[in-house]
Amino acid sequence: MKAVVMAGGEGTRLRPMTANQPKPLLPLVNRPIMEHVLRLLKKHGFGETVVTVQFLAALIRNYFGDGEELGMSLSYATEEVPLGTAGSVKNAEEALRDDRFLVISGDALTDIDLTDMVRFHEENDALVTIGLKRVPNPLEFGIIIVDDAGRVQRFLEKPTWGQVFSDTVNTGIYVMEPEVLEHVAEGEPVDWSGDVFPKLLAEGARLFGYVADCYWEDVGTHESYLKAQADMLSGQVGIDLDGFEMSPGVWVAEGAEVDAEAVLKGPLYIGDYAKVEAGVELREFTVLGSNVVVKEGAFLHRAVVHDNVFVAPSTNLRGCVVGKNTDIMAGARVEEGAVIGDECVIEAEAYVSSGVKVYPFKTIEAGAVVNTSVIWESRGQRNLFGPRGVSGLVNVEITPELAVRLASAYATTLKKGTTVVTGRDVSRAARTLKRAVNSALTASAINVQDLEATPLTVARFETGREDSVGGIYIRTTLGDPQGVDILFLDADGADLSLGAQRKLERVFGRQEYRRAFPGEIAELTYPPRVVETYTRDLLRRVDIRGVREAGLKIVLDCAGGVASLVLPNLLGKVGVEVLTRNAGLDEANPTETLAERMRDLERLGGLVSSSRAAFGVRFDPVGERISLVDENGELVGDDRALLVMLDLVAAERRGGKVALPVTTTRVAEQVCRFHGVQVEWTSTSQDVLTKAAAQPSVVFAGDGRGGFLMPEFSGTVDGIAAFVRLVGLVARTRLTLSQIDRRIPDAHLLRRSVPTPWAAKGSVMRHVVEAAGGRTLDTTDGVRVVEGDGRWVLVLPDPAEAVTHLWAEGPDADAAQALLAEWAAVVERAGS
Repeated sequence: MKAVVMAGGEGTRLRPMTANQPKPLLPLVNRPIMEHVLRLLKKHGFGETVVTVQFLAALIRNYFGDGEELGMSLSYATEEVPLGTAGSVKNAEEALRDDRFLVISGDALTDIDLTDMVRFHEENDALVTIGLKRVPNPLEFGIIIVDDAGRVQRFLEKPTWGQVFSDTVNTGIYVMEPEVLEHVAEGEPVDWSGDVFPKLLAEGARLFGYVADCYWEDVGTHESYLKAQADMLSGQVGIDLDGFEMSPGVWVAEGAEVDAEAVLKGPLYIGDYAKVEAGVELREFTVLGSNVVVKEGAFLHRAVVHDNVFVAPSTNLRGCVVGKNTDIMAGARVEEGAVIGDECVIEAEAYVSSGVKVYPFKTIEAGAVVNTSVIWESRGQRNLFGPRGVSGLVNVEITPELAVRLASAYATTLKKGTTVVTGRDVSRAARTLKRAVNSALTASAINVQDLEATPLTVARFETGREDSVGGIYIRTTLGDPQGVDILFLDADGADLSLGAQRKLERVFGRQEYRRAFPGEIAELTYPPRVVETYTRDLLRRVDIRGVREAGLKIVLDCAGGVASLVLPNLLGKVGVEVLTRNAGLDEANPTETLAERMRDLERLGGLVSSSRAAFGVRFDPVGERISLVDENGELVGDDRALLVMLDLVAAERRGGKVALPVTTTRVAEQVCRFHGVQVEWTSTSQDVLTKAAAQPSVVFAGDGRGGFLMPEFSGTVDGIAAFVRLVGLVARTRLTLSQIDRRIPDAHLLRRSVPTPWAAKGSVMRHVVEAAGGRTLDTTDGVRVVEGDGRWVLVLPDPAEAVTHLWAEGPDADAAQALLAEWAAVVERAGS
């Protein structure tokens, strides 16, 4: 039985370690990752192995040769272009036609029992057996769920937290029958988990999952690289270390010289022919490569030092990686999470800060304090995007320098000469950051249309026009005057999709930004009459028949934000009597706290009732979301406002679909059913809701948080368009908001958030699925468990915080509360 080792990946997240060598050759305790994999294969009898190579293929072939030194027979299948996980194996089909074979990644560390996995495959007469492992954080892996017999039930490739329904993930280790290659197109990029396996599952093929009780670590990040080394030294991986154990946990390879006066606190590893002088202190989880020299007075803790590195006296290395052939000179200090590439020189007394990446062949001058990565000039960061775009404290986490790097990364994902729209709220911080963004975009050969201070809705509208490929909008974080959000928009004006966010993050993480030549530097323009164009299109597409005849009076609160830049021109053409408050732009207070918002809504209610207005509307500071007050001055909560708008639209349209997130009360279904409208349930992701609203049959969408989408005008959340639509609907229906609200059944939907450690989130979702038993499950977003009597609970991990959210709905408040308490207890037990 043959094995296939996939060794074609670039390992971009591991740069600069992989800037000039392929990921499978990265050393783990002085052996390449792929060598550990090959030794595992040999241990289980896989002597004949095919290695698929692509990125820097010659280096892998030169290192391992024909496998004779390992007692194996190695051959190679080279990809001219990346073919994906399945395409790379298809490329080696010539050598795999005769018998079943095993596929394993050449860049993951594991001690899985391959013999037992093959036995499991044979006993189940499987076409494919997939190696599975339970992990704390399943986000970066493909999730697979199996039944009690091990048969695969469902796949999900690299989910969001809302899509996590188990902590059992695909390890990329497969046992396969040769006929499976008939399902892989030749010469095309094809993936097992994304393309082949779901198709086979749909066809009823015998796909099984082997849940392994083993060690497995996908060495894909700097953190996991250091963790794998520590786990090996701690004995958590079933592999042998070269050398001998000089004292408990202290491993020394052949030919190493360790002075008796060196302080060694294991577990640690000293490579062959390394030299450690007197007065050196090596602490836990330090790994020294071959021929490393560590001079007196040096201190190393959790440091991984590759081959042929010179570490001078009085240096300090903590939690970092140092590439081969590098010199660390006297008194230099390298901090946690820093990575020094191959053949660098860190001169005397230099200081390399945490998280800094120094790419190969660079010199850090004596005494320099390096706070940003040295590639050309920039710095990397992980997990850029949260629920509000890229967010943080002004001039602490979000600085002009960061704004330049973000905009440069965004520009690098776009073609030169294209156009991007930029805009902001009224705050001074947003104005400052937008200037930095504009300079970075134009310096990267991207033309900029600057809308200056404008509602987010207008920025989305202008971005969605034909001549722009995306947009950037900067606003103060809602409720936090010290925070700022940088929103990236796609060509339609919607928030970037998850895939586009990941692409931008990869460019930002690699810190390889494009710069324009002097003749290519792009233009910055200020397009005229944008508000007039927005207003004209809005009134042309949104139905306002009957408004003038109805003689409505409305009270508006602009919250001191940019909605007031649009409303004067708009209201004169709509034909309503309007009383407006907070219409001035307030640069010093561009947002409001929750207490201020509730105070202003109470004042708005007083004005509505005293002036006998039809209703009141309060816009958020960027005009994206609205809050409603009925004719009696009573606040209509966001949940009820969604139902009111839904009832009005459905009653008028009498057909089509509405798109709603799964967190919405199922009373919405009753309202839609009464009016002959269908509901399409979506995840809570704004991107997914936007895509659903773009379908031709969808007549309305809302997110339950004051955000409404009017597909006839825009595919994005637009508070100003929602207001105009509401005016027309109320004018034609001749009913007040309270009358509409009263005809809608009461909803009993409760919510609770349970603190959940990040490492326990995957386990929590698996326990929820298991606790559901035979109940109906909906995994549109998170896991929704439906009881036989219609009660339901939704369990949804938060994507940005260490909490899990629960929603429960029942026929009354007590039933909903009991259901919520029951499942909160399940989450708490699983997360403890």
